[in-house]
Amino acid sequence: MRAHPPSGRGEGQSVNSHPGTFAVLGATGAVGSSLAGLLRAAGADLVLLARDAGRLAAIATPLDAATALLPDVRPTTVAAALRTAANDRPLAGIAHCIGSLWLKPAHRTSDAEWQEVLDVNLASAFGVVAAAPELLRDGGAVVFVSSVAATLGLANHEAIAAAKAGLIGLARAAAATHARRGIRFHCVAPALVASRMTEALLARPGVHEAAARQNPAGRIGAAADVARAILFLLDPANQWLDGQVLAVDGGFGSLRPLA
Repeated sequence: MRAHPPSGRGEGQSVNSHPGTFAVLGATGAVGSSLAGLLRAAGADLVLLARDAGRLAAIATPLDAATALLPDVRPTTVAAALRTAANDRPLAGIAHCIGSLWLKPAHRTSDAEWQEVLDVNLASAFGVVAAAPELLRDGGAVVFVSSVAATLGLANHEAIAAAKAGLIGLARAAAATHARRGIRFHCVAPALVASRMTEALLARPGVHEAAARQNPAGRIGAAADVARAILFLLDPANQWLDGQVLAVDGGFGSLRPLA
């Protein structure tokens, strides 16, 4: 299905009216799997990518989705996996939901740990950018999952903040490079979200309650909160948005309400 170029043709159309095929990387995570369900409910065809074959199959089968495994997160590997999964079909959009959580200060982070954070969160996204002109040949959108930590100084977040800030720079540079091709690049920037990745952190005594109190919304995020924001940015009806960072954080990054 043809995505709409920046000329304005097809203005007002949406994921619901012309879904096309969308790729979700990190489809076995909380946000990725939630997004896959939303896209399928809207009638989109799906290409799902992840590193765990068993969990990927469990998610993809009921959604009738094509799949591809990610043996590692090197840029060339990610780009090749996307090409294989797309199987020469033009994609209407790509959501990069691959990520990790690393909460240690720089002086307690080894070189190997630092490199792992960069590889998982940033290098894998670079592979998506490299493949985007070929895969989104009729235009479309790419959305990365950054973090509130990319722009708000949070203690013990040095490595993950650097990687997630890199995603914002990557998205905006790519948006400038490919704007005339009708390929848009965005980021969502969530605060703390309940997921399998954050389960151990939130299980610590008092952490869940403290995080909810600190958030202006009075709760931590749900995967569906982030997935709905990604869906909005992927929607071709919103083609006049480009290079944006959408805070999905309950106001945590910008508000300090009265106690």
